[in-house]
Amino acid sequence: MPFLDLPSRPGKPRQTGVTHVIDTGLSTVEVEGHLRSAGDYADIVRLGWGTAYVTRDLAQKLDCYRSFGVPVMLGGTLTELAWLRGRVDGLRSWLAELGIEHVEVSSGTVAIPPEEKLELIRSLAVDFTVFAEVGEKDPHALMAPYRWVESIREALAAGAVQVICEGRATGDAGMYRPDGEARTGLIDEIAHDVDVERLVFEAPQKHQQVWFLERFGAGVNLGNVLFRDLISLETLRLGLRADTLPLFHKPA
Repeated sequence: MPFLDLPSRPGKPRQTGVTHVIDTGLSTVEVEGHLRSAGDYADIVRLGWGTAYVTRDLAQKLDCYRSFGVPVMLGGTLTELAWLRGRVDGLRSWLAELGIEHVEVSSGTVAIPPEEKLELIRSLAVDFTVFAEVGEKDPHALMAPYRWVESIREALAAGAVQVICEGRATGDAGMYRPDGEARTGLIDEIAHDVDVERLVFEAPQKHQQVWFLERFGAGVNLGNVLFRDLISLETLRLGLRADTLPLFHKPA
């Protein structure tokens, strides 16, 4: 029987405390193993960058995710490439063929003009659940905080259900300095002007996850989490690890 009073965690489907997981090209067997032990903590999986396009057993892997009730979306890099090559309709058809209902619209690698990116969000939102991403993948490219806020608001108004704040799979760009430290002023300004529940902060590194939990609590939405770190992150959310135990638990 449970004997600890842990922080309250809503069940799936969650609106807060959401964990976006990145699949970096795992096999179906690996996915099944991870989901058997930690599937309750994965709210949505992004098939990283263009891995879906070259995964031989993609259909079987998608079936595996569905069997555990975990929705899937493609990495935004594929959306950017489809736009660049004039193949958005082909992407739309492929998503429908695969039975994927979620799609990411980003412009971190391909410089999609802002209005065209918003039109892409509007168009895809007719048939899909759209997550927009804001921020640069270049660690040395700095976007002013007010532009982050404007871009996030515009993406939400265009039909994105949530906006993913760029941090890269390596946690060294966008919201972070090249050494992985958070740009605290930027993040605080974004959170001041946008409802945090509409945001997903990419935080692949443990110290970044801890920082966001300390700043915004267990209900913060985090992304680019590796499957191997799913249970680790859940213990951080519940104060079952030294880093956050004092944050969520007081002496009896």
